[in-house]
Amino acid sequence: MLYTIHNTFDDIQGKLVADLGCGCGVLSIGAAMLEAGLCVGFDVDDDALDTFRRNAEEFEVSNVDLVQCDLCAVRAEDYNNTFDTVIMNPPFGTKHNQGMDMKFLRAAVTMAKTAVYSLHKTSTRQHIQKKANDWGMKMEVIAELRYDLPASYKFHKKKSVDIQVDFLRFSKA
Repeated sequence: MLYTIHNTFDDIQGKLVADLGCGCGVLSIGAAMLEAGLCVGFDVDDDALDTFRRNAEEFEVSNVDLVQCDLCAVRAEDYNNTFDTVIMNPPFGTKHNQGMDMKFLRAAVTMAKTAVYSLHKTSTRQHIQKKANDWGMKMEVIAELRYDLPASYKFHKKKSVDIQVDFLRFSKA
């Protein structure tokens, strides 16, 4: 994901990058290693951010910062066009997280000056395309992936499930 963003679109090196729902910091740290000017990770989970801090120290990256917040409650307008690039692997927005992916995406397109890169279930592509059009964004499918999602909730009945995922790029139309 980062390799393509960096090498195909030149949207990381020297850029101000936001990582929404950054978790333990994999995308942020990767962007920092690809010489982002600064990568700011946003997450609601304090434990995940503690892990992010430890990971950043271990990889000896200093061009990262963290913001603890609930992206569904933060006013994305406060960050309007602040970041050159927004990257994210949002919750997929199914079951208990219904609509969460679109809340993340709406915040991302508000915060980005240039482009948003995100992963979404392929089954939601038409819905996301409609929303992108409504928001004046151009959406392109960069890659179609298969993702092995391990069981993580009690309602999951299988050990893992293979899901189709789109790697998407959004830019101002």
